[in-house]
Amino acid sequence: MELIFEISKSGRRGFIPPKMDVKPYKLTSEYVRKNPPKLPEITEGEVVRHYTNLSRLNYAVDTGFYPLGSCTMKYNPKLNEKVASLSGFSEIHPYQNPETVQGAMELMYELGESLKKISGMDAITLQPAAGAHGEYTGIAIIRKYHRDRGDFSRDEIIVPDSAHGTNPASSAMNGFKVVVIKSNDRGMVDPEELKKAVGPHTAGMMLTNPNTLGIFEERILEISRIVHGAGGLMYYDGANLNAIMGQIRLGDLGFDVAHFNLHKTFSTPHGMGGPGSGPIAVKSFLADFLPVPTVLKKGEKYVFDFSHEKTIGKVRSFYGNFSVLVKAYAYILVMGEEGIKRASSMAVLNANYLKAKISKILKVPYNDRCMHEFVASTINLQDKGVKALDFVKRMLDYGIHPPTVYFPPIVHEDIMVEPTETESKYTLDRFVEIVEKIVKEADENPDLLKDAPHDTPVRRLNDTQAARHPVLRWKEN
Repeated sequence: MELIFEISKSGRRGFIPPKMDVKPYKLTSEYVRKNPPKLPEITEGEVVRHYTNLSRLNYAVDTGFYPLGSCTMKYNPKLNEKVASLSGFSEIHPYQNPETVQGAMELMYELGESLKKISGMDAITLQPAAGAHGEYTGIAIIRKYHRDRGDFSRDEIIVPDSAHGTNPASSAMNGFKVVVIKSNDRGMVDPEELKKAVGPHTAGMMLTNPNTLGIFEERILEISRIVHGAGGLMYYDGANLNAIMGQIRLGDLGFDVAHFNLHKTFSTPHGMGGPGSGPIAVKSFLADFLPVPTVLKKGEKYVFDFSHEKTIGKVRSFYGNFSVLVKAYAYILVMGEEGIKRASSMAVLNANYLKAKISKILKVPYNDRCMHEFVASTINLQDKGVKALDFVKRMLDYGIHPPTVYFPPIVHEDIMVEPTETESKYTLDRFVEIVEKIVKEADENPDLLKDAPHDTPVRRLNDTQAARHPVLRWKEN
């Protein structure tokens, strides 16, 4: 598809500004361009057509099945978008006097209260702009907590070998050493290995539950006791909360800090770098370390609270990605307690249904009952020279977005599938049929997969070159 600059022709106009009706002001030479900006010259119709066609090249959950494991690409109710676009939310400014934005502050307060209730935590900040940002904030709180107590020796964070890559990154960015412990043969944390890892240097442990294999850590209470017994804190990575929300509370499992992915769990569109939101909830003994300000209710009014004496400071401008907060709160209000609980139940049902079907076609290394996602492997196609990447690239030709590949790294040639609760049995069955077809193609004509995709706007890209030498802007000639 041509770039908008390539379809530009000199003399075309899409907009003619009205005559200036204000007194001109002469700028000094340092602020005046030496040459006019190189803008494309095209008609309004061509602009509309260009961007409409460009949008149709993009794959989205609104156009097809998006079983991206660990990223929860579920349907986003359009009602949430409508609510977020209301003028009382979309046309306000964060610098306004709090007295004039009481509705927005009430929403932030009530959203925080809802998240606290769902998680069983005591205090919350809505500032972090994404899940990884939430992780960084939460680990910063753990770091400040230990230092406030004068314990500067705690410089290690424990993570399992199945952890999201953001866990060791968030720990390292806060100055911690990362201690990795191996999973047992069932894909879970081995308490005996954990006991060997904890000690006077343990600041805490980061854990996703269910983990990235889609398996619930059934010994979580024992794990929490081991970490707490060593003087460390428990951090909950909220990436997989959609499997247990409304069923169990994180605070009851022994977690001290937790983040929520509002852009995943609570149904706000995300991807392509944003928008996101990663609120952090903590137990009461950590409340004073939260970023400021938080929203406080005083009588019938809402105020910004800057009184946290031990705060780690602000982690984002203003108060978080407000439009994402609005959409998440709308989702919670519409769903209610029973709806939230049913959503997680359906996520688990869909994943187990799909796993049972897929396990008859591909290898599923950890074949116990899963939660919201599961990991399969294309290792049985290895003798044909077909890799997991080839397999999922072929899915694109059938109109399915590829699942996550090569993660977690503890499974060879793996694909991680998360169907989410919003997909129908028809969609899941069609996915199974496509997997069966691709396995048959791999057996009969493996080159078909190695050269896939065939029917997409662009063919297989050089990911390494794109990452190391990205072309981020157009340059003439």
